[in-house]
Amino acid sequence: MRHVFIINPTAGKRNCTTELMEMAKGLEERHGLQVECILTKSPGHAAETVRALAASGDSIRFYACGGDGTANEVANGVVGMENAAMTCIPVGTGNDFLKNFGDKAPLFQDAENLWDGPQFPLDVIECNGRCALTIACSGFDAQVAHDVHRFGKSPLLGGQGSYIASLAVNFLLRSLGHPWTITLDGKPITDDFILAAVCNGRYYGGGFMPVAEARMDDGVLNTLVVKKVSRATFLQFVSHYANGEYHRFPRYAKCYCAKEIVIESHGAPIITCLDGESVSNQKVSFRMAPGKVNFFGPAGCDPNATARPRP
Repeated sequence: MRHVFIINPTAGKRNCTTELMEMAKGLEERHGLQVECILTKSPGHAAETVRALAASGDSIRFYACGGDGTANEVANGVVGMENAAMTCIPVGTGNDFLKNFGDKAPLFQDAENLWDGPQFPLDVIECNGRCALTIACSGFDAQVAHDVHRFGKSPLLGGQGSYIASLAVNFLLRSLGHPWTITLDGKPITDDFILAAVCNGRYYGGGFMPVAEARMDDGVLNTLVVKKVSRATFLQFVSHYANGEYHRFPRYAKCYCAKEIVIESHGAPIITCLDGESVSNQKVSFRMAPGKVNFFGPAGCDPNATARPRP
């Protein structure tokens, strides 16, 4: 079996390439493994590289060394490949995906806990030809995440400053409502919506947990839709939304269990974030792809460790 470290040298606040390559070398020396390291060069490079290697038919374990974006790219490379599996070594900024594993998440920092760990299938969200491991969000939160990159080009703003600037512009200067038709398993709803969060996992945006009962292996997408409200009401709602307490606001927030979701815009294009990676479309289609990504992790790890019972 081959063990391939996919290293994003630009992930996180500092370049961890040297430490990761030493970690890989240590596995090779201690356990006699076939280990190689590949550094990503540009957006999309990780997915292309992983897909090409997996297509060889060799048994391969991939280590996504970066943040949620790197994990997303590696997942897009191994999806549907029976001979390939992936895990994550977190060196990114948010690392929201691994929060799903609860108190086992810190064990992912050392490949010694991973290389011979158990393998299990994870569901994924298929979206317009791409896939997401955890959450695909459309609307307000996706627009904020999208604009952070634009404000980040300013020499006057750092990471936190860019996020605050994006949040302020989207909250104060743009409409909170989007005229959409959302179709869930063939049943359409037309209204003005603030956002729609299609959830396979539970965390995004630095720890926001819109649907606390979402599970990553149950074959269901928990889709939370939130209708347009006033700015004052939105401020009351957002902290509860972040903690998975949408059910406190049943008049305008509702969660559906669906396998196919389509969002069509009757106005501006829809900004959608797939595990933090932004795309823009007039129509977005989501589909549950059960068990399409093989994942491995520390002994005893559970991707549903932090899931709550359905309210």
